Amino acid sequence: MAVAGGPWSGCAGYRNRLLVCKSHPGLRMRSPVLTPEEKAALAGLEPRLGRLHVRQRLGLENDYEARVFRWGTHFFHLENWYSVHSLIRNSLRLVGLHGRGRRNALAIRVRENEITLPNLPRAFDGFTLLQLTDLHVDMRPDFVHALIERVRPLDYDLCVLTGDYRARTFGPFAATLAGLEQLRLQLKNTVYAVLGNHDTIRMAPGMEAMGYRLLLNEWVKLQRDGETIYLAGIDDAHYYRMENFHRAAQDIPAEACSILLSHTPEAYRHAAHADFNLMLCGHTHGGQICLPGGVPIITDADCPRALARGAWRYQDLIGYTSVGAGSCIVDVRINCPPEIVLHRLRC
Repeated sequence: MAVAGGPWSGCAGYRNRLLVCKSHPGLRMRSPVLTPEEKAALAGLEPRLGRLHVRQRLGLENDYEARVFRWGTHFFHLENWYSVHSLIRNSLRLVGLHGRGRRNALAIRVRENEITLPNLPRAFDGFTLLQLTDLHVDMRPDFVHALIERVRPLDYDLCVLTGDYRARTFGPFAATLAGLEQLRLQLKNTVYAVLGNHDTIRMAPGMEAMGYRLLLNEWVKLQRDGETIYLAGIDDAHYYRMENFHRAAQDIPAEACSILLSHTPEAYRHAAHADFNLMLCGHTHGGQICLPGGVPIITDADCPRALARGAWRYQDLIGYTSVGAGSCIVDVRINCPPEIVLHRLRC
């Protein structure tokens, strides 16, 4: 449906409506056309998340998801400038790094990270979380198989996913859900997840139907031998800015051990002042294409570079930013190997 009159004109797309602002021709918006089934599935999230959250997330996706430039924070979005993707790819070919970079992108490493939490209940000593992040599963057809081969033999108590499952920031997501379904069949025990800036909330019902439990400004209790820790997750705090710490943390006891899942480390200050003990995140890819020594060229995150990869600490908050298992913009990794992380908790 096109918008008649006013500053907006439009034309129909396969599942999205493309609107072009006459007064700002460079501004494009893709408005999701929800099927009756999608509307019913999203309505099922409202008792948990609230009608306003679902409505706002959909509205912001409609407004912002495909922009290269956006007013306000995070002005420039390289992932949506597709001519630059070809420039990066061809530049790597020119210097002979493209083929090696593509091979590197499938050489996923298993990293182990031991974390001491002073208020961790003794029953959880040795409790292990497998963190997967920034999968971008539809970026290349052989990625999911490579990931499954690394994940299948691992031993862990709980798996957590910290966002960015889709390669693009807009458009179809059926291939993304198909890849996530293949992965879920190989993941043990319960799996919790949050959404990233590449993900649409329209993916949430499908992900939950296949066994991923999304935490969108929510928390759950994890219990072991009669003792409890808390696991919370926030919605994307990078692009859509849909994080809500009041909802995510308001009922967690002040003395309890609590872990936060966030797509991006940018929410580190809020997490620290909300009394979380541990924050697991991703988003930065560690730079993905780095200088020798792993020095990132860009991190695309409004936070200190010390928080852009690996273990870090801010006041009493312990954090870990994974460089991620997938790749974005171009399917290469240079001086920044992809990883999945086993976090082992200690008293």
